[in-house]
Amino acid sequence: MKVSSQIDGSICGAILSLLPRHRPSPPPLLSKLPSGRRTWWDADAGGQGANAWQPGRLYSTGPGGAPARRHRGFCANRHRLDLRAAAETTKRWKSSSLACLRPTAPPLPPVEDGHHHNSGFFQQRLISPICAGHIVTAAAAPAAAAEAAPAATDPPPIAAPSTTPPPEAAPGHEQPPKLQLQKHTKQPVGLSKAELLDLVGPDPYEDDDASTVEDHLRFVRDPYMRGYAPADGPDVIIANRRDEVDFPSIDEVREPNTEERQILWDLRFAVISRLRSPHKVDLDTIYEIYQRLPEPRIPYIQGRLRHQLLKALGQPLRKDSKSMMRYFAVVADVKDSGIALTTAEWNCAISYASRYVGVTSEVETESALKLWREMEQDAGVRANDVTFNILFDAASKSGNFTLAEMIYKEMEARGHRFNRYHYVSLIHFFGLKLDTSGMRAAYREMVNAGEMIDTVALNAVLSGLLRSGEEAAAERVYERMKASVKRDAELPARTYATDRAITKALLMFSKIGRKFPAMRPGLQSMAFVHPDLHTYRILINHYGAKAGDLAKVAQFIDEMKLFQIPLHGAIFLALFKGFTDHGGFPRSPWSEQRLRSIWDALLQALDDDVAGLEIKSWLAVWVLRAFARCSNRASVLEAYDELKARWRLDFDDEQFMMEFLRNLVAGLK
Repeated sequence: MKVSSQIDGSICGAILSLLPRHRPSPPPLLSKLPSGRRTWWDADAGGQGANAWQPGRLYSTGPGGAPARRHRGFCANRHRLDLRAAAETTKRWKSSSLACLRPTAPPLPPVEDGHHHNSGFFQQRLISPICAGHIVTAAAAPAAAAEAAPAATDPPPIAAPSTTPPPEAAPGHEQPPKLQLQKHTKQPVGLSKAELLDLVGPDPYEDDDASTVEDHLRFVRDPYMRGYAPADGPDVIIANRRDEVDFPSIDEVREPNTEERQILWDLRFAVISRLRSPHKVDLDTIYEIYQRLPEPRIPYIQGRLRHQLLKALGQPLRKDSKSMMRYFAVVADVKDSGIALTTAEWNCAISYASRYVGVTSEVETESALKLWREMEQDAGVRANDVTFNILFDAASKSGNFTLAEMIYKEMEARGHRFNRYHYVSLIHFFGLKLDTSGMRAAYREMVNAGEMIDTVALNAVLSGLLRSGEEAAAERVYERMKASVKRDAELPARTYATDRAITKALLMFSKIGRKFPAMRPGLQSMAFVHPDLHTYRILINHYGAKAGDLAKVAQFIDEMKLFQIPLHGAIFLALFKGFTDHGGFPRSPWSEQRLRSIWDALLQALDDDVAGLEIKSWLAVWVLRAFARCSNRASVLEAYDELKARWRLDFDDEQFMMEFLRNLVAGLK
């Protein structure tokens, strides 16, 4: 039988689904029901008429045949049933095919005729053990009454309900239990507050029920109060003790076999040699030895050797993308092993993220800020003055002066004292903003703070003056730098290692000069203020590539020879940029003849293996552009062949150069 969709899965619907498919004819006694009350048996032969039965509808009619108001009722049944019809139906089901539903509810008590219109299930409700929302107060039923009688094949006729009280039970016969119907209430009748609380019982996990909902909500909001919060990875903190810094010790490392022990020995020898003499061991060699260790590699390496390895990888001759990825790969291995990074190692990572390209942009600045946030929030390592100097320098070079000022204020709020690094960065900051007054004020503060003035500080002033258009003031600074060099004095060769050593010495001189002011003039006389390679790079870039003054450029190149400053790839780059921007038209001083003389000098320097000079893609690009501007297609192809015979580019750079040459010569004659 298809159950009506209006029954909504109630108990009555479940009972109707068990009825036989063939409906028996309604008993004749049901015809005595009051008029206006219809049941689902009331259907004429043709299904016609106002009160014709319709499948799936149980309803009662009101005055004029209109449907009476419907109610939401017993176990989600939304239709009003006649109590008397329900009682007769119950009697019939007891003796029919529903015997499987034993035990059944006792018969309903008689209902007076005068109240049959208000005797639906929603005014007086049957109490069922299935639905706890309806209450039955009944005497304990004997065990015999629960036994089910065998179901009859044909149900007997249903007698008309009687209004007379039932007769007394004969002696020896048991009277069925009487039902006492009560109106439905929201809570059990007769239960006090204590009894209601006792329905659930006390909390077995608390001594007293004093906790509130707000207390438990705090446990939900704060996972660390619960005591079983999920692990958020190793808590990396800064190492303060010596044993923490050098963890793991030589007794705590993973025991290597013979082959691994030889790899560790080679790695230790290469790292120490690199730190002592950077030109003897290449960083690629060190990283290749490190890669030969089985994964995970860090547990094999002693703590002291690990710090030396990161220090060596963090001091390349020139920071680029390759050296950055190499350093970050080792840092990732260290973090995956749950070992803390020191402040110096975090600072090196931030410096790599901001300075691995030639020109710092917003992308590199954002990467540096992310590492700073990871350093302080995730690892719990507080930034020091070196960290803020790196961030300030990156923000200034990227042109984000607002961010640079915010970093400057944060550094002041944390109480970090300025040193020579900060003052030089501040001078460069005002130079980028074209504020020469602020630049001079920063230089005065550096002098008044007792810092040593050297070539680095004067180069920052020189660069800011030239960028701001004060060429006369810049030339005066340059002349004073030249005047500081004594005649016949041999200037020491400047390398990466010597520059770091000089910087540390100047920081020590500053501390001594502040403690003993009388010694400051003598310490300042030991600082070098003569021009260096970076000085001439600034001058040639300005007067050559920007201003196009070839005579000034020739003067500076001659003075480089005077001060025994060797040629560098950056000087040749500035010269070829000048030919690209200012050559290619008649009577220009940047002629093809002078271009070929510079080109021959570059080839001669390459053949002589001058230190610090090699062919990179950026230098080759500007060489080809200069020949394309000042010469013809044949000269461009000839220059490309000469460069290809001398460069040491990888596959990707070679493919880039081939594509660049194809696009360059496409528009040439």
